[in-house]
Amino acid sequence: MIQIIPPRSGVAFELKRGDRLKVIDPQGEQVADLVAFNRLDTRDAISSGRSIDYASKLYFSVGDLIYSNRSSVLLDIVEDTVGRHDFLLSPCSAEMFRIIYKDAEPHRGCFGNLAAALEPYGIPSDAIPTAFNVFMNVRMDGDTGVISVQPPLSRAGDFIVFEARMDLVIGLTACSAGQSNNFSYKPIDYELSRNG
Repeated sequence: MIQIIPPRSGVAFELKRGDRLKVIDPQGEQVADLVAFNRLDTRDAISSGRSIDYASKLYFSVGDLIYSNRSSVLLDIVEDTVGRHDFLLSPCSAEMFRIIYKDAEPHRGCFGNLAAALEPYGIPSDAIPTAFNVFMNVRMDGDTGVISVQPPLSRAGDFIVFEARMDLVIGLTACSAGQSNNFSYKPIDYELSRNG
C-alpha cells in the first residue's frame, strides 16, 4: 500500500532484512532525504563517507550499496528509474534557511522533520547524519569543485527501490528546500514490500 509524505514533512518506520522500500516521486522534481540506522544499535548509521569511498563515485544508482559508519551494508539499490542520487548536501535545517535563504522565520527543514520522526526510536537529533538525497541533482565543476543545485531529473511516477540488508530504522522526508525542488513543494510517496 502506498503511503504519502505530505510536502515539507517526514516519517520514520522499520524495515526488516530483505524488505524493500520503494520511494516514488508522484508529481516530479521532488527530493526525498533518507537516513538509515541499524535497528539493534542505532549508533551504526548511514555514512556518506563510507558509501562514497566504497563506491568510488558521487552519484548512486542500481547495484550500489549504502554503508554505515561501521562499514555495515544497510541498503542495496535494486531498481531506479532516474539514475542520479547523492550524498553531497546535508539535510536542510532552520539554520540553513537562515544562512542561505536569509529567512527570518525559517522552516525546521528535513533535519527538524527527521529529528521529530526519529525521536520515538531513541535517536537524538545530534545523531542524524548526512542523508542519502533521493532524486537530488547537484552538479559539480570538475576544476573548481563548485557545486550548484539543479532541478531534480525525476518526473511524475519515477522511483527508486532499496532492499534492506539488515533490520533498520528508516527516516524519510519530502524535502523542504526550495532550491532542491525547483522552488515547488510536493509530496513523496513510499511503498513497503515485506519479505515473507
